[in-house]
Amino acid sequence: MSVESNIFDDNEAQLPQDLEDDVVQEVLKTGTDLRQYSRQIEKELKEVENKSIQDYIKESLNIASLHNQITACDTILKKMESMLLGFQSDLGSISSEILYLQRKSKAMSQQLSNRQTIRGPLSQFIEDMTVSEALISGIMDCPVTETEFLEQLKNLNHKINFVKEQSFKEAKSCLDVKDILEKLKVKAMSKIRTYLLEQVYKFRKPMTNYQVPQNNMLKYKFYFEFVLANERNVAEEICGEYVDTMSKIYYSYFKSYSSRLMKLQFEEGASKDDLMGVEDTAGRGIFHKTSLKHRGTVFSIGMRGDVLSSELEAPIIVPHTASKIRYHYEVLFRSEQYALVDNACREYLFLTEFFKVRCPQAMDVFNQVMGKTLGMMLKNLESFVDDCYDTIALFLCLHMAMRYQLTCHKRAVPALDKYWDNVSSVIWPRFEHIFQLNIQSIKDCDPVKFSKETGPHYITRRYAEFSAAMVGISEGFPCEGATQLLAELREAVQCFLLRMAAIFPQRTQQLVFLINNYDLILGVLMERTRDNSKEAESFREQLNARSSEYVEEVLSPHFGSIMQLVKESEASIEKGQTEDGKRQEGKALVLVQSFTNNWKRALEEINREVLRSYPSLVLGTTLVQRAMTQLVQYYNRFHKILPSNARPQLTNIHHIMVEIKKYKANY
Repeated sequence: MSVESNIFDDNEAQLPQDLEDDVVQEVLKTGTDLRQYSRQIEKELKEVENKSIQDYIKESLNIASLHNQITACDTILKKMESMLLGFQSDLGSISSEILYLQRKSKAMSQQLSNRQTIRGPLSQFIEDMTVSEALISGIMDCPVTETEFLEQLKNLNHKINFVKEQSFKEAKSCLDVKDILEKLKVKAMSKIRTYLLEQVYKFRKPMTNYQVPQNNMLKYKFYFEFVLANERNVAEEICGEYVDTMSKIYYSYFKSYSSRLMKLQFEEGASKDDLMGVEDTAGRGIFHKTSLKHRGTVFSIGMRGDVLSSELEAPIIVPHTASKIRYHYEVLFRSEQYALVDNACREYLFLTEFFKVRCPQAMDVFNQVMGKTLGMMLKNLESFVDDCYDTIALFLCLHMAMRYQLTCHKRAVPALDKYWDNVSSVIWPRFEHIFQLNIQSIKDCDPVKFSKETGPHYITRRYAEFSAAMVGISEGFPCEGATQLLAELREAVQCFLLRMAAIFPQRTQQLVFLINNYDLILGVLMERTRDNSKEAESFREQLNARSSEYVEEVLSPHFGSIMQLVKESEASIEKGQTEDGKRQEGKALVLVQSFTNNWKRALEEINREVLRSYPSLVLGTTLVQRAMTQLVQYYNRFHKILPSNARPQLTNIHHIMVEIKKYKANY
């Protein structure tokens, strides 16, 4: 019982672990005796064991063979293990060698990079420091004018500068080439000095075209640059020779040219008696044909203004080809100044390019070359200006100086600015003085000395031509001083015309005189200047005012009663005095009858009188139309103030308009 109980106890103890076994579960379900079942199992196990032993015995040879094979495999594996361990050792040593080679490769790469980095500068240093046979041969043997010499000179200049730079760094290799470079420099300097001085001396030959040697020198401008950088004394010598030579050449040329040019001027010119207000007589007349045969007119510009436009940069006058032609002074002045502009601009640009000078040094060198010539030309101008009474010529010269100064600036040449200022300072005082003399001559005029003619006065024509010339010249370059002088002259002329008009006894004659003169002035100004000039505006206002007054005067003898009645009636109506209008009804009826009988004849007389009073048919016709228009306006106003019973007696306005159209100009 104890054993069984133990077994059951054991079974019970193991039961929880074996409950999931299929055999156990089957035994439990069937209720099999576990002890019997255990003995059965042991028996089966014994049988299986015996069978296994028999099987082992049967396979003993195979097992022995397998054992031998396993032993052989173990031996082979041991050998393979030893071989692999050897491989592992070899791989370890190879890895260390690879790392070593990698580090060595990096070091060699850095060394190569360093050598390549230094190779370029070192090669360039050696090349810059080396004096080749080609360099020596080019400097010593080649002529200065050959391209080889110029190329080798640039090479030599580079080496000289390089050696100087390395000398400051205490490069010992400089000592090896310093002497030979110095000798080559001296040789090159000698050849260049000789060549450049020869080029300068070529300017001294008579009839030389200065541009040819200058252009030759510009081809080799590096020669002077080399001399200037390496031997300043030689450069100063060459520059001094050039300046001295060209100064004399320009002075001689312009002195000769100016003297020959002035011989082409008109022999007769304006004098102190040729002023705007001087009396025009048969013996001495400003516009007299005999006095103007060999000189330009004093107050009219004609074609003289072309020197400021189409002829400003025309070819200069060649004296020996124009010996039989005579010119106004401003034409000769233009030719001389344009020659100066052309030569001076070219000279300044040559100096700055060849001698490597810049402002203000360029200005100093230029003044050394051209100063004497400019002084001579200013003296010549002063000698002309001192005796000149030709205001237009002076004004043209003044404006030419302004335009040529602008031309110089366009060519990037400021060197002549002071000269143009001096030209203006020479011309302007004389121009202002002569202008004031003309103004004063107008103020001093005695109207009594002149004939009583209502046509345009010759002084008016002089003023019209002169003011148109002044305004036309100033249009491109306004001049404040000239504008002020023109205003003074305009005021003086207006006062003169009023004084002249006062000598006529009748107001109508005075107005005719003023209108004729204002129309002449305005016509000339409108033809030759712009419409917006102050002169044209002023005289346009005067002409309109005098024309309106003249129309009233010319209508008054024929329709004065109607005009007076219209004005009085309109004034009464404006004040509210209607009774005065009723008292004048009888007078109005009489005027209606008079107008109906006489208006056609009156229009004919007005037309005849106006056209007879004005030399200008255009002006006369305009005033006739203006008078007719004014009459129509008065007639309409007269119609409004008439009583209703009198209006049917008036002439129909359409009949009047048809008649007025007969006097309208057909041009």
